[in-house]
Amino acid sequence: MKVLVLGGGVIGVTSAWYLAKAGHEVTVVDRQDAPGRETSFANAGQLSYGYSSPWAGPGVPLKAVKWLLMHHRPFVFLPRPDPGMLSWLARMAANCTTRAYRRNKGRMVRVAEYSRVALAQLRQETGIRFDHRDRGTVQLFRTGRQLDAVGGDTAVLDEYGVPWELLEVAGCVAAEPALGRVRDRFVGGLRLPQDETGDAFLFTGGLAGKARERGVAFRLGVGIAGLRAEGGRVVAVETDHGDLTADAYVAALGSHTPALLRPLGMRLPVYPIKGYSLTLPVTEEAGAPVSTVMDETYKIAITRLGDRIRVGGTAEIAGFSTSLRKPRRETLEHSVRDLFPDGGDVGAARFWTGLRPMTPDGTPVIGATRLPNLFTNTGHGTLGWTMACGSGRALADIVSGRAPEIETADLSIARYG
Repeated sequence: MKVLVLGGGVIGVTSAWYLAKAGHEVTVVDRQDAPGRETSFANAGQLSYGYSSPWAGPGVPLKAVKWLLMHHRPFVFLPRPDPGMLSWLARMAANCTTRAYRRNKGRMVRVAEYSRVALAQLRQETGIRFDHRDRGTVQLFRTGRQLDAVGGDTAVLDEYGVPWELLEVAGCVAAEPALGRVRDRFVGGLRLPQDETGDAFLFTGGLAGKARERGVAFRLGVGIAGLRAEGGRVVAVETDHGDLTADAYVAALGSHTPALLRPLGMRLPVYPIKGYSLTLPVTEEAGAPVSTVMDETYKIAITRLGDRIRVGGTAEIAGFSTSLRKPRRETLEHSVRDLFPDGGDVGAARFWTGLRPMTPDGTPVIGATRLPNLFTNTGHGTLGWTMACGSGRALADIVSGRAPEIETADLSIARYG
Protein backbone atom coordinates (compact mmCIF):
# COMPACT_ATOMS: atom_id res chain seq x y z
CA MET A 1 0.00 0.00 0.00
CA LYS A 2 1.21 3.52 -0.79
CA VAL A 3 1.25 5.72 2.32
CA LEU A 4 1.92 9.46 2.65
CA VAL A 5 3.20 10.56 6.06
CA LEU A 6 2.61 14.27 6.57
CA GLY A 7 5.24 15.62 8.90
CA GLY A 8 8.99 14.98 9.16
CA GLY A 9 9.55 15.31 12.90
CA VAL A 10 10.38 12.44 15.22
CA ILE A 11 6.76 11.21 15.12
CA GLY A 12 6.51 11.30 11.33
CA VAL A 13 9.88 9.65 10.78
CA THR A 14 9.26 6.83 13.27
CA SER A 15 5.84 6.28 11.67
CA ALA A 16 7.50 6.06 8.25
CA TRP A 17 10.13 3.63 9.55
CA TYR A 18 7.61 1.17 10.96
CA LEU A 19 5.29 1.51 7.96
CA ALA A 20 8.19 0.66 5.66
CA LYS A 21 9.07 -2.32 7.87
CA ALA A 22 5.47 -3.46 7.45
CA GLY A 23 5.99 -3.54 3.68
CA HIS A 24 4.35 -0.30 2.59
CA GLU A 25 5.60 2.19 0.00
CA VAL A 26 6.12 5.30 2.13
CA THR A 27 6.75 8.97 1.36
CA VAL A 28 7.32 11.62 4.05
CA VAL A 29 6.28 15.19 3.23
CA ASP A 30 7.54 18.18 5.22
CA ARG A 31 7.95 21.91 4.67
CA GLN A 32 11.44 21.99 6.19
CA ASP A 33 14.58 21.12 4.23
CA ALA A 34 15.59 18.30 6.59
CA PRO A 35 13.85 15.99 9.09
CA GLY A 36 13.40 17.08 12.70
CA ARG A 37 13.78 20.82 12.16
CA GLU A 38 10.84 22.01 14.26
CA THR A 39 9.65 20.70 17.66
CA SER A 40 12.09 17.76 17.51
CA PHE A 41 15.11 20.02 17.00
CA ALA A 42 16.22 21.00 20.52
CA ASN A 43 13.78 19.53 23.03
CA ALA A 44 14.73 18.66 26.60
CA GLY A 45 16.33 15.37 25.56
CA GLN A 46 14.89 13.04 28.18
CA LEU A 47 13.16 9.75 27.39
CA SER A 48 10.83 9.96 30.37
CA TYR A 49 8.92 6.70 30.32
CA GLY A 50 8.09 6.60 34.00
CA TYR A 51 7.75 10.37 34.28
CA SER A 52 4.99 10.44 31.62
CA SER A 53 2.15 12.38 33.23
CA PRO A 54 -0.64 14.69 32.07
CA TRP A 55 -0.37 18.33 32.98
CA ALA A 56 -4.04 18.32 33.93
CA GLY A 57 -4.46 17.01 37.45
CA PRO A 58 -6.08 17.70 40.83
CA GLY A 59 -5.14 21.14 42.11
CA VAL A 60 -3.49 22.28 38.88
CA PRO A 61 -5.75 25.34 38.35
CA LEU A 62 -4.71 26.69 41.77
CA LYS A 63 -1.07 25.77 41.14
CA ALA A 64 -1.23 27.59 37.81
CA VAL A 65 -2.18 30.80 39.62
CA LYS A 66 0.82 30.35 41.91
CA TRP A 67 3.14 29.65 38.96
CA LEU A 68 1.95 32.81 37.21
CA LEU A 69 2.99 34.84 40.26
CA MET A 70 6.51 33.37 40.46
CA HIS A 71 9.48 35.39 39.25
CA HIS A 72 10.88 32.34 37.44
CA ARG A 73 7.59 31.07 36.08
CA PRO A 74 7.16 27.51 34.79
CA PHE A 75 3.79 28.54 33.31
CA VAL A 76 3.11 31.62 31.19
CA PHE A 77 -0.26 32.66 29.80
CA LEU A 78 -0.43 35.36 27.13
CA PRO A 79 -4.17 35.68 26.39
CA ARG A 80 -5.41 36.51 22.94
CA PRO A 81 -8.78 36.46 21.12
CA ASP A 82 -8.46 32.83 20.10
CA PRO A 83 -11.51 30.53 20.48
CA GLY A 84 -9.24 27.50 20.08
CA MET A 85 -7.17 28.57 23.07
CA LEU A 86 -10.22 29.11 25.28
CA SER A 87 -11.80 25.81 24.24
CA TRP A 88 -8.56 23.93 24.92
CA LEU A 89 -8.17 25.52 28.35
CA ALA A 90 -11.75 24.60 29.27
CA ARG A 91 -11.18 20.98 28.21
CA MET A 92 -7.95 20.84 30.18
CA ALA A 93 -9.70 22.19 33.29
CA ALA A 94 -12.29 19.42 32.92
CA ASN A 95 -9.45 16.88 33.14
CA CYS A 96 -8.16 18.28 36.44
CA THR A 97 -9.80 15.57 38.55
CA THR A 98 -8.32 12.56 40.32
CA ARG A 99 -10.28 10.15 38.15
CA ALA A 100 -9.25 11.82 34.89
CA TYR A 101 -5.64 12.09 36.00
CA ARG A 102 -5.34 8.38 36.75
CA ARG A 103 -7.04 7.47 33.47
CA ASN A 104 -4.85 9.79 31.41
CA LYS A 105 -1.60 8.91 33.17
CA GLY A 106 -2.40 5.22 32.68
CA ARG A 107 -2.81 5.76 28.93
CA MET A 108 0.40 7.76 28.74
CA VAL A 109 2.49 5.27 30.71
CA ARG A 110 1.12 2.47 28.53
CA VAL A 111 2.36 4.18 25.36
CA ALA A 112 5.62 5.28 26.97
CA GLU A 113 6.52 1.82 28.28
CA TYR A 114 5.76 0.32 24.88
CA SER A 115 8.03 2.97 23.36
CA ARG A 116 10.84 2.06 25.74
CA VAL A 117 10.77 -1.53 24.50
CA ALA A 118 10.40 -0.46 20.86
CA LEU A 119 13.36 1.94 21.01
CA ALA A 120 15.58 -0.70 22.60
CA GLN A 121 14.74 -3.10 19.79
CA LEU A 122 15.28 -0.42 17.16
CA ARG A 123 18.70 0.46 18.60
CA GLN A 124 19.73 -3.18 18.54
CA GLU A 125 18.46 -3.61 14.98
CA THR A 126 19.98 -0.47 13.46
CA GLY A 127 22.91 0.54 15.68
CA ILE A 128 21.65 4.12 15.50
CA ARG A 129 23.60 6.65 17.59
CA PHE A 130 22.12 9.77 19.18
CA ASP A 131 24.11 10.58 22.36
CA HIS A 132 22.10 7.93 24.19
CA ARG A 133 22.43 7.23 27.92
CA ASP A 134 20.41 4.91 30.15
CA ARG A 135 21.15 6.28 33.61
CA GLY A 136 17.61 7.08 34.74
CA THR A 137 15.86 10.31 35.74
CA VAL A 138 15.83 12.07 39.10
CA GLN A 139 12.79 14.24 39.83
CA LEU A 140 14.29 16.66 42.34
CA PHE A 141 12.15 18.09 45.13
CA ARG A 142 13.13 21.37 46.75
CA THR A 143 10.35 21.20 49.39
CA GLY A 144 8.90 18.57 51.69
CA ARG A 145 5.43 19.21 50.24
CA GLN A 146 6.63 18.15 46.80
CA LEU A 147 8.16 15.02 48.26
CA ASP A 148 4.98 14.13 50.11
CA ALA A 149 2.83 14.47 46.97
CA VAL A 150 4.37 11.64 44.92
CA GLY A 151 1.99 8.92 46.14
CA GLY A 152 -0.50 9.31 43.30
CA ASP A 153 2.18 8.97 40.65
CA THR A 154 3.91 6.01 42.23
CA ALA A 155 0.58 4.15 42.52
CA VAL A 156 0.15 4.33 38.73
CA LEU A 157 3.78 3.33 38.21
CA ASP A 158 3.18 0.26 40.39
CA GLU A 159 0.09 -0.57 38.36
CA TYR A 160 2.16 -0.72 35.17
CA GLY A 161 5.19 -2.38 36.73
CA VAL A 162 7.47 0.66 36.35
CA PRO A 163 10.29 0.61 38.91
CA TRP A 164 10.93 3.69 41.05
CA GLU A 165 13.01 4.75 44.05
CA LEU A 166 12.21 7.44 46.59
CA LEU A 167 15.50 9.09 47.53
CA GLU A 168 16.76 11.18 50.38
CA VAL A 169 19.43 13.81 49.71
CA ALA A 170 22.25 11.26 49.85
CA GLY A 171 20.47 9.03 47.34
CA CYS A 172 20.06 11.93 44.92
CA VAL A 173 23.78 12.67 45.19
CA ALA A 174 24.63 9.02 44.59
CA ALA A 175 22.61 9.09 41.38
CA GLU A 176 23.84 12.54 40.31
CA PRO A 177 27.19 13.22 42.04
CA ALA A 178 27.39 16.89 40.96
CA LEU A 179 24.37 17.60 43.18
CA GLY A 180 26.65 17.01 46.16
CA ARG A 181 27.90 20.56 45.68
CA VAL A 182 24.39 22.00 46.20
CA ARG A 183 22.84 19.53 48.66
CA ASP A 184 21.25 22.40 50.58
CA ARG A 185 19.01 23.18 47.57
CA PHE A 186 16.75 20.11 47.78
CA VAL A 187 15.21 17.63 50.22
CA GLY A 188 14.94 14.45 48.14
CA GLY A 189 13.81 13.01 44.85
CA LEU A 190 12.03 10.32 42.89
CA ARG A 191 14.33 8.25 40.68
CA LEU A 192 13.05 6.35 37.66
CA PRO A 193 15.91 3.99 36.78
CA GLN A 194 14.53 2.89 33.40
CA ASP A 195 14.35 6.41 31.98
CA GLU A 196 16.92 7.36 29.35
CA THR A 197 18.31 10.39 27.53
CA GLY A 198 19.19 11.19 23.94
CA ASP A 199 19.22 13.87 21.24
CA ALA A 200 15.89 13.69 19.38
CA PHE A 201 17.26 15.67 16.43
CA LEU A 202 20.21 13.32 15.94
CA PHE A 203 17.87 10.35 16.27
CA THR A 204 15.36 11.72 13.77
CA GLY A 205 18.03 12.47 11.17
CA GLY A 206 19.72 9.12 11.73
CA LEU A 207 16.48 7.16 11.46
CA ALA A 208 15.51 9.10 8.33
CA GLY A 209 18.75 7.85 6.79
CA LYS A 210 17.95 4.27 7.77
CA ALA A 211 14.42 4.73 6.39
CA ARG A 212 15.80 5.90 3.05
CA GLU A 213 17.84 2.71 2.90
CA ARG A 214 14.53 0.84 3.24
CA GLY A 215 13.06 2.76 0.34
CA VAL A 216 11.23 5.57 2.15
CA ALA A 217 11.10 8.73 0.00
CA PHE A 218 11.32 12.21 1.51
CA ARG A 219 9.66 15.19 -0.16
CA LEU A 220 11.25 18.05 1.77
CA GLY A 221 10.69 21.76 1.33
CA VAL A 222 7.10 21.02 0.35
CA GLY A 223 4.35 23.08 1.97
CA ILE A 224 1.11 21.23 2.75
CA ALA A 225 -2.00 23.28 1.95
CA GLY A 226 -4.72 20.77 2.81
CA LEU A 227 -6.43 17.45 2.19
CA ARG A 228 -9.01 16.82 -0.52
CA ALA A 229 -11.72 14.29 0.24
CA GLU A 230 -14.26 12.74 -2.12
CA GLY A 231 -16.71 9.93 -1.54
CA GLY A 232 -15.85 9.65 2.14
CA ARG A 233 -12.11 9.16 1.54
CA VAL A 234 -9.03 11.34 1.21
CA VAL A 235 -8.00 11.43 -2.43
CA ALA A 236 -5.07 13.86 -2.40
CA VAL A 237 -2.79 16.11 -0.39
CA GLU A 238 -2.70 19.60 -1.85
CA THR A 239 0.80 21.11 -1.68
CA ASP A 240 2.69 24.04 -3.15
CA HIS A 241 4.35 21.50 -5.44
CA GLY A 242 1.07 20.06 -6.73
CA ASP A 243 -1.20 17.27 -5.54
CA LEU A 244 0.21 14.09 -3.98
CA THR A 245 -1.83 10.90 -3.87
CA ALA A 246 -1.67 7.63 -1.95
CA ASP A 247 -3.80 4.80 -0.62
CA ALA A 248 -3.50 5.99 2.99
CA TYR A 249 -2.52 9.23 4.73
CA VAL A 250 -0.97 9.81 8.17
CA ALA A 251 -1.36 13.27 9.73
CA ALA A 252 1.70 13.84 11.94
CA LEU A 253 2.06 17.61 11.73
CA GLY A 254 2.18 18.29 15.45
CA SER A 255 0.43 21.52 16.41
CA HIS A 256 -0.58 22.13 12.79
CA THR A 257 -2.61 18.91 12.52
CA PRO A 258 -5.95 20.45 13.67
CA ALA A 259 -5.86 22.98 10.80
CA LEU A 260 -5.36 20.11 8.36
CA LEU A 261 -8.35 18.15 9.70
CA ARG A 262 -10.76 21.02 10.36
CA PRO A 263 -11.97 21.42 6.73
CA LEU A 264 -12.92 17.73 6.84
CA GLY A 265 -15.23 18.38 9.79
CA MET A 266 -12.89 16.93 12.43
CA ARG A 267 -12.23 18.90 15.61
CA LEU A 268 -8.92 17.82 17.06
CA PRO A 269 -8.20 19.56 20.40
CA VAL A 270 -4.44 19.92 19.98
CA TYR A 271 -2.98 23.29 20.89
CA PRO A 272 0.61 24.58 20.69
CA ILE A 273 2.25 24.89 24.10
CA LYS A 274 5.48 26.75 23.65
CA GLY A 275 8.64 25.40 25.25
CA TYR A 276 12.16 26.76 25.46
CA SER A 277 15.62 25.25 25.76
CA LEU A 278 19.25 26.13 26.23
CA THR A 279 22.10 24.00 24.91
CA LEU A 280 25.43 24.69 26.57
CA PRO A 281 28.86 23.06 26.37
CA VAL A 282 30.08 21.04 29.34
CA THR A 283 32.94 22.84 31.05
CA GLU A 284 33.58 20.48 33.97
CA GLU A 285 32.73 16.80 33.77
CA ALA A 286 32.38 16.36 37.53
CA GLY A 287 30.06 19.35 37.76
CA ALA A 288 27.64 18.24 35.03
CA PRO A 289 24.64 15.90 35.22
CA VAL A 290 25.11 12.29 34.17
CA SER A 291 21.52 11.90 32.97
CA THR A 292 18.35 13.98 33.52
CA VAL A 293 17.43 15.97 36.60
CA MET A 294 13.88 17.32 36.69
CA ASP A 295 13.73 20.51 38.76
CA GLU A 296 10.20 20.08 40.11
CA THR A 297 9.84 23.65 41.33
CA TYR A 298 10.46 25.25 37.94
CA LYS A 299 9.36 22.25 35.82
CA ILE A 300 12.72 22.24 34.04
CA ALA A 301 14.67 19.24 32.75
CA ILE A 302 18.47 19.41 32.82
CA THR A 303 19.85 16.66 30.59
CA ARG A 304 23.30 15.44 29.60
CA LEU A 305 23.71 14.95 25.84
CA GLY A 306 27.29 13.93 25.02
CA ASP A 307 29.51 16.95 25.62
CA ARG A 308 26.50 19.25 26.00
CA ILE A 309 23.86 20.06 28.61
CA ARG A 310 20.30 20.62 27.43
CA VAL A 311 18.05 22.68 29.71
CA GLY A 312 14.41 22.56 28.69
CA GLY A 313 11.12 23.73 30.13
CA THR A 314 8.39 26.37 30.44
CA ALA A 315 4.80 26.02 29.30
CA GLU A 316 3.86 29.22 27.48
CA ILE A 317 0.39 29.54 26.02
CA ALA A 318 0.86 32.12 23.29
CA GLY A 319 -0.68 30.71 20.13
CA PHE A 320 1.77 29.98 17.33
CA SER A 321 4.30 32.63 18.33
CA THR A 322 7.93 31.47 18.08
CA SER A 323 9.57 34.61 19.43
CA LEU A 324 12.39 34.07 21.91
CA ARG A 325 11.50 35.81 25.16
CA LYS A 326 14.32 36.90 27.47
CA PRO A 327 12.49 36.11 30.76
CA ARG A 328 12.11 32.48 29.68
CA ARG A 329 15.87 32.26 29.11
CA GLU A 330 16.50 33.72 32.55
CA THR A 331 14.40 30.98 34.17
CA LEU A 332 16.32 28.24 32.38
CA GLU A 333 19.61 29.85 33.32
CA HIS A 334 18.55 30.18 36.97
CA SER A 335 17.71 26.48 37.29
CA VAL A 336 20.90 25.13 35.71
CA ARG A 337 23.14 27.61 37.52
CA ASP A 338 21.47 26.80 40.84
CA LEU A 339 21.81 23.02 40.53
CA PHE A 340 24.92 22.65 38.33
CA PRO A 341 26.87 25.88 38.80
CA ASP A 342 30.13 24.41 37.49
CA GLY A 343 28.78 22.10 34.82
CA GLY A 344 28.46 24.20 31.69
CA ASP A 345 29.08 27.57 30.07
CA VAL A 346 25.73 29.35 30.23
CA GLY A 347 27.18 32.35 28.40
CA ALA A 348 27.83 30.16 25.35
CA ALA A 349 24.35 28.58 25.36
CA ARG A 350 22.12 28.42 22.28
CA PHE A 351 18.57 29.56 23.01
CA TRP A 352 15.68 27.85 21.17
CA THR A 353 11.90 27.57 21.23
CA GLY A 354 9.43 25.06 19.82
CA LEU A 355 5.69 24.41 19.79
CA ARG A 356 4.61 21.25 21.59
CA PRO A 357 1.34 19.73 20.28
CA MET A 358 -0.64 19.24 23.48
CA THR A 359 -4.00 17.60 24.04
CA PRO A 360 -6.14 18.69 27.02
CA ASP A 361 -5.89 15.20 28.53
CA GLY A 362 -2.16 14.83 27.83
CA THR A 363 -2.67 11.64 25.81
CA PRO A 364 -1.54 11.48 22.16
CA VAL A 365 -4.04 10.96 19.34
CA ILE A 366 -3.02 7.78 17.54
CA GLY A 367 -5.12 5.76 15.12
CA ALA A 368 -7.96 5.85 12.64
CA THR A 369 -10.39 8.67 11.87
CA ARG A 370 -13.90 8.49 10.44
CA LEU A 371 -12.34 8.60 6.96
CA PRO A 372 -11.10 5.05 6.44
CA ASN A 373 -7.78 5.97 4.80
CA LEU A 374 -6.84 8.87 7.10
CA PHE A 375 -4.91 8.29 10.33
CA THR A 376 -3.37 10.51 13.02
CA ASN A 377 -0.22 10.36 15.08
CA THR A 378 0.03 13.62 16.98
CA GLY A 379 -0.72 15.42 20.25
CA HIS A 380 2.21 14.05 22.27
CA GLY A 381 2.92 17.37 24.00
CA THR A 382 6.26 17.31 25.82
CA LEU A 383 6.61 13.55 25.30
CA GLY A 384 6.91 13.16 21.53
CA TRP A 385 10.49 11.94 21.82
CA THR A 386 9.59 9.61 24.69
CA MET A 387 6.59 8.08 22.91
CA ALA A 388 7.82 8.20 19.31
CA CYS A 389 8.83 4.61 18.69
CA GLY A 390 5.83 3.05 20.38
CA SER A 391 3.46 5.48 18.67
CA GLY A 392 4.98 4.83 15.25
CA ARG A 393 4.93 1.09 15.72
CA ALA A 394 1.31 1.03 16.91
CA LEU A 395 0.25 3.39 14.09
CA ALA A 396 1.88 1.13 11.49
CA ASP A 397 -0.07 -1.84 12.84
CA ILE A 398 -3.34 0.10 12.68
CA VAL A 399 -2.71 1.26 9.09
CA SER A 400 -1.79 -2.31 8.14
CA GLY A 401 -5.02 -3.70 9.60
CA ARG A 402 -3.23 -5.57 12.39
CA ALA A 403 -4.04 -5.44 16.09
CA PRO A 404 -1.33 -3.40 17.90
CA GLU A 405 0.52 -4.99 20.78
CA ILE A 406 -0.99 -2.46 23.19
CA GLU A 407 -4.54 -1.19 23.60
CA THR A 408 -5.13 1.78 21.28
CA ALA A 409 -8.92 2.12 21.11
CA ASP A 410 -8.87 4.90 23.69
CA LEU A 411 -6.07 6.79 21.92
CA SER A 412 -7.88 7.73 18.70
CA ILE A 413 -9.65 10.98 17.86
CA ALA A 414 -12.95 9.17 18.55
CA ARG A 415 -12.51 9.78 22.27
CA TYR A 416 -13.35 13.44 21.67
CA GLY A 417 -16.72 12.65 20.15
